[in-house]
Amino acid sequence: MIYLICCLVAFAACILGTICGMGGGIIIKPVLDAVGVMSVSTVNFLSGCTVIAMSCWNVGKTLVKKESVLDFHSTPFLAVGAAVGGIAGKSLFNLVSSAFSDGDTVGGVQACLLLFATALTLLYTVFKDRLKSKNIRSRVVSVIIGLVLGLLGAFLGIGGGPFNVAALCFFFSMPTKKAAQNSLLIVLVSQLASTIQTLIVSGAPKVNLFILLLMVAAAIIAGELGRRINKRIDNRQATYCLEGAMVVIIGISIYNICKFFV
Repeated sequence: MIYLICCLVAFAACILGTICGMGGGIIIKPVLDAVGVMSVSTVNFLSGCTVIAMSCWNVGKTLVKKESVLDFHSTPFLAVGAAVGGIAGKSLFNLVSSAFSDGDTVGGVQACLLLFATALTLLYTVFKDRLKSKNIRSRVVSVIIGLVLGLLGAFLGIGGGPFNVAALCFFFSMPTKKAAQNSLLIVLVSQLASTIQTLIVSGAPKVNLFILLLMVAAAIIAGELGRRINKRIDNRQATYCLEGAMVVIIGISIYNICKFFV
């Protein structure tokens, strides 16, 4: 049963993650935490590997097919910041983990932060038409924004989230679909840096290799399906998908907070 659950969660999360630019981990991580069949560190690792597979396939395929809408004025610098942030975020997670003997406490902290970040992002997305977006061109500022996004995604063990898309829409005036694709590159770089650091510093946690391979395969298939769906929808429909995903994430986060702390 656990194999089926992990496969289905990875598949559904990566379809939605590709369409919305969230990376998929933002759904995989809290859902597997809610199921409660693995430790927090194992869920983080599985989520990270799945996100890397999905975002790598998606970014690579769009570049090969010359369908990419990456913003080369800002995204490379966002990616550099995300790589540093990914390493910093994983270090912060290890620090918080060492401060608590109970792994549930760490999961609860992650759930609280995810709830707060997602709720703020949902508010921005709903009211963004009333806010004047920026058009940042500073490379230094782009690196700093990427660092913050990478740190948050790595600490939460999700690679990236709707806050990536919201930041790109607000700071760089990107439409939702363009922000989603640029977000996936940030997710890829951040999660790759975070996972490499984990392997070098502490090695891979004990994971079921078959589950890992199932989730990676599901992520690649879902990434391709999500990429094709993304090509056929407009920015308004992509925004609706993003808002719906955030409502689901908020609900799961509230459940996990109750599960870990109550």
